[in-house]
Parts: sequence; structure tokens; C-alpha cells
Amino acid sequence: MYFVTVKRPGYCLFCLTPSERIAVGLTDDQRRVHVLERRGGDWAVHREWPVDELSHTALMQRLATVDEPGTIDAFVRIAAGG
Repeated sequence: MYFVTVKRPGYCLFCLTPSERIAVGLTDDQRRVHVLERRGGDWAVHREWPVDELSHTALMQRLATVDEPGTIDAFVRIAAGG
């Protein structure tokens, strides 16, 4: 899977999946990683990790070798290393 980086207030890094249904964000303070789900026209945080527990780089590396999962829960499971 690949990611497309876009600008989003509150995030120093905000990357969309190919379907644009799921995003990975690194907060401006660079302390938290969010997995977000598009709900209507906005984004909602589905899962959050401190960067010392899971970095955005590790998360995206795990997902780089798979097709985009069909659900947000499957995305999070792969991202978390499960």
C-alpha cells in the first residue's frame, strides 16, 4: 500500500490511504500517532499511540507490503503488528 501526504491542521504529517478512507497522522507536537477514519466530510481518531510505543514510520512500513485492508480494524491490527 502507498500513502499520499496532505496538509492538515494539527498534524506535522497526515497521510491518506489510496481509498482516502483511512489516514495516519503525526501530531504537531510529534508525541502521538493517530489512525483516523473518514466519517462524512470529517476525520475521527480511531486509535492513538504515543510515538515511543509505535512510530508513524514503523506503522507505515508494516502496511507498505500489503493491500489496503477493507476495514479500519484490520488496518489497525496490521499497523500495531498483530
